[in-house]
Amino acid sequence: MASVLTERAVVVPADADLRALDDPLNQASFTTFAQAQGGVREATSQFRISGMYCAACAGLIEDALQGVDGVKEARVHSSTALALVRWDPQRTRASALVEAVRRAGYGAVPDAAASARAQREAEQRKALWRLFVAGFCMMQVMMYATPAYVSEPGDITPDMLRLLQWASWVLSLPVLLFSAGPFFSGAWNSLKHRRLGMDVPVSLGIVVTFVASSGATFDPGGVFGHEVYFDSLTMFVFFLLGGRWLEARARHKVALSLEAGAARLPDSVERLRADGSTEVVALGRLASGDRVRVKAGQAFPADGVLLEGRSLADEALLTGESEPVAKQPGDEVVAGSLNLRAPVLMQVLRLGEDTRQAGIVALMRSALTQRPRLVQQAERIAGPFLWTVLALAAGAAAVWSVIDPSRAIWVAVSVLIVTCPCALSLAAPSALLAATGGLARRGVLLQRIESLEGLAGVDTVVFDKTGTLTLDRLELAETRVLQEGVDAASMLARAASLAALSSHPASRALVEAAAAASADAVWSDVEEHPGQGLEARDAAGQRWRLGRREWVDAGLTAGQAPEGSLCFGGERGAVAVFVLRETLRGDAEAALAQLRAQGLKLAMLSGDAPERAAALAQRLGIADVRGGATPSDKLAAVAAWQAEGRRVAMVGDGLNDAPVLARADVSFAFAHGSAVARSGADVVLLGDRLADVALARTQSQRTLRVIRQNLAWAALYNAACVPLALVGWLPPWAAGIGMASSSLLVVLNALRVARTDGDERQD
Repeated sequence: MASVLTERAVVVPADADLRALDDPLNQASFTTFAQAQGGVREATSQFRISGMYCAACAGLIEDALQGVDGVKEARVHSSTALALVRWDPQRTRASALVEAVRRAGYGAVPDAAASARAQREAEQRKALWRLFVAGFCMMQVMMYATPAYVSEPGDITPDMLRLLQWASWVLSLPVLLFSAGPFFSGAWNSLKHRRLGMDVPVSLGIVVTFVASSGATFDPGGVFGHEVYFDSLTMFVFFLLGGRWLEARARHKVALSLEAGAARLPDSVERLRADGSTEVVALGRLASGDRVRVKAGQAFPADGVLLEGRSLADEALLTGESEPVAKQPGDEVVAGSLNLRAPVLMQVLRLGEDTRQAGIVALMRSALTQRPRLVQQAERIAGPFLWTVLALAAGAAAVWSVIDPSRAIWVAVSVLIVTCPCALSLAAPSALLAATGGLARRGVLLQRIESLEGLAGVDTVVFDKTGTLTLDRLELAETRVLQEGVDAASMLARAASLAALSSHPASRALVEAAAAASADAVWSDVEEHPGQGLEARDAAGQRWRLGRREWVDAGLTAGQAPEGSLCFGGERGAVAVFVLRETLRGDAEAALAQLRAQGLKLAMLSGDAPERAAALAQRLGIADVRGGATPSDKLAAVAAWQAEGRRVAMVGDGLNDAPVLARADVSFAFAHGSAVARSGADVVLLGDRLADVALARTQSQRTLRVIRQNLAWAALYNAACVPLALVGWLPPWAAGIGMASSSLLVVLNALRVARTDGDERQD
């Protein structure tokens, strides 16, 4: 039965009717359209995949999708269970994509939050039931198997031993038929498509163990001997399911954090008409320029600017900023952030896919469908390794059938189980997924997950100046009084009262600096001269000027009034000079200190005047600075550093930074910066914190360290256990514990990466 979710969610069709997916209204929630080369319309759809348990499954689904006529690209990520498909709407349909996945033996639903979340929750419930059944039966089987291990010969009668084995056989049936179902379905799909996944040796080991143990139970004197290993079978399935359940939970957490940002938008909003009355309309009916009233506790429906009211906005899901942000008239508000304190009136600037929130969600979805180089390497190793496993098992069975036929099957089963490459396949994806989710919670979005590997090896960080190290406003650095008997504070207050009549950035800096002071000056005949400054008359009729040095007092020298300062004076000349400077980002100095503590070299490239660039670099302690740099100059500087063998990270936000961001080994851009710079960056900083650059590098080093630990553990485990299994010293129950414990250890070790330094400080 099809179920309608919400106005913004997609209709989930029944198996018999997929045509609802081809409705343009439904496609809007999981498909975007763009013009490709040649003006051809191209669609990009996102699907949530179910029934996928390993990297081989991802390859099978990609093959199935690419086999559909009209599909240009298909990317499937096994760790996130997401599929991204680029297709030609003229040649195929969305429903055909879902049909192709289902024919391959897997499930697919559009990645609209409600339907995808419902599918994940149902899948998790079923996985938990499988785990519970396997665990419960395992405990019972272990209870029945224990007497055979601890008793002395003759303590248990043959009839009682057979009864215990029969009880173990009965309790193993639910594990085989229900709990182990995902392994069998995965193996069947792999074999059906002539591919070899990790489920093949797992399923083979389970089936052989059950068949041989059943033979020993029914006919103790037969070809299978009298030893049974139902305890090994149930334990193996339980621990393997436990590892997969932990991995699924990690995927679920990442998806929830993504959906939380996507699902915050309200279904309806209160829009103001031209006559001042209000009407409640659906979100989809808003247009740019509309005025909307947002109540306390409601999410802002679009990107816009605040017109009336003061409040606090919770932007944690979008920027990682843990503290509420104060908002007043004139400030920008972001779609999806929560209005916490009081009702406000906003004007809509950007809607739907044009909002910052939609861009963040799209970037995150794209990142989660990528398969970084480390993952691809692990997948390439896992394939040949599986063939080696099967060859070793067959060879061991052949050799032991000559040495001791009664042990041949058990040795082969032990080899199959102990060498299952679950830990190898999970080593990189689980750590990268955990790192991506942990950084996203802190407002650091990886557009290309493989950049984590490059970031860990960076030794030089280069910063743009304007908009990166500094904010787009000025601040008062010094007040210089030019006449005796004049009070600096009173002059600042008087000048600020005149500056308040202008919207120039220099005037705003003066007003902010004198916020606590007050002046009783009354100005008349106010006139603003572009490029010069403000002119007005006071209550006594005297003319005063605030502006450039030459315009206020031609007799002032550059030493008295540096370039960029504001001079204030009357008809008798200047009385005060206000030296202005660019405002540093609040955490710029602390962030650079963190990077230096990591042993990194720092540099600055700026298109601003060399003098101003050098002055700022001196404030921040950056020795290598180049001012007046054009985009080509920046590109040449980074190329020269790379030629010296340095690995360079570039942090910028402007349109002119796009070429050098593309050239750098790793690039950072702020989400509020140029769209061109943002689209070309490897890492997007959603907040305003430069310290996130240091956080990302620390996290990248931790991630690679954990991946190396996981790979080393997998290699060491196989190097130690395979020979033991081959010589018959590792029974199936020990092999099951070893393999499952190895996978669990890898997953648990990877989950440590999800906890960033910032999370630990907040705790």
